[in-house]
Amino acid sequence: MKRLPLNALLACAVLFGGGAAVAQDRGPTERQSLLDLAFTLGESHALRQVCEGGGDQYWRSRMVRLTEVEKADQAFDAQLRERFNTGFAARQGQFPQCDEASREAEQQVARKGQALAAKLSKSMVTRASPDQAAPDSVAEN
Repeated sequence: MKRLPLNALLACAVLFGGGAAVAQDRGPTERQSLLDLAFTLGESHALRQVCEGGGDQYWRSRMVRLTEVEKADQAFDAQLRERFNTGFAARQGQFPQCDEASREAEQQVARKGQALAAKLSKSMVTRASPDQAAPDSVAEN
């Protein structure tokens, strides 16, 4: 079975976070989506380690990057980290060996993460281009 390119998940996550908005500026829906994404990254971390080994830190390092980009206040940063750890614990040990089932689970989690990242990315685009009148392009005399 072909592995879904998981790096697309976090590429979107880091891109949407790279704008002017940080976690404190996000509404409740976006903050919940960030928490859901952190959980999904934790799941991805656990599932990837099944096949790549316990030393693999690919998704953990992406989570660290996400928290750096978001620059969340201390309380929300702790929530993000807790959700990552909860996602990791939810999947750790669920698949004792790297096989078709573990790879399928990894793909399912990746699709969920991609959907979350796309949702967050879309909300950032909407926020970046509000319906405002375009400034005049010709100076008045």
